Formats: sequence, C-alpha cells, structure tokens
Amino acid sequence: MDPAALKEKLIIVLGQIQADSGLECPVLTGATKPVENLPKFDSKVWPVATTILATEIGATIPNDVNIFVDETTKLPRSIDETAAFVCDLLKKQTEQQAAAA
Repeated sequence: MDPAALKEKLIIVLGQIQADSGLECPVLTGATKPVENLPKFDSKVWPVATTILATEIGATIPNDVNIFVDETTKLPRSIDETAAFVCDLLKKQTEQQAAAA
C-alpha cells in the first residue's frame, strides 16, 4: 500500500473516531498530529485507531506499536509521517514473511 492511499484511510478513521466519540475534529491534513491536535486522542484511543486502520487496509499492525508517536524521539507523528511509518512497517513484515518462506 502506498502512503497516499494509507493517508486517506487514516484521515477517514481518525475523523470517524472523533465523530463517534462526540468530540470536535479539526480539518485533518497530512501535517495534522493526532496526539497534539485531536481532543482526547490518548493512549486509550490510539490502539483503537490502529486496529480500525489495520482492518480497513487488510493488514496486521502489532498492538504494541504506537504508530502515532516516534518511539526514538517520543515526538508525535503527523498523519503523513504516520502513513509513511505504517507503509515501512508493512513492507518489513512482507520482507520477513518472504525470508521465512
């Protein structure tokens, strides 16, 4: 999956979560950082968003990976950065599966 398609899915998922929660949702762009810009988007919500996104794209994203925060820098990722990160993650999974086969 390419980052642009993943970004579109992610924006839909985030918007839906905010709507379902009855929370305000600013206009979501590639530069939006969900952890900083979405009300109440915290450690209780990001795993749900990750699971819904994984279902939408038909892929597996490990539950222990916070796709919305950079593990090394601890800085929140933008939607563009999150989409690129997830694409890299899926690519690595595919490569590992191919190597194991």
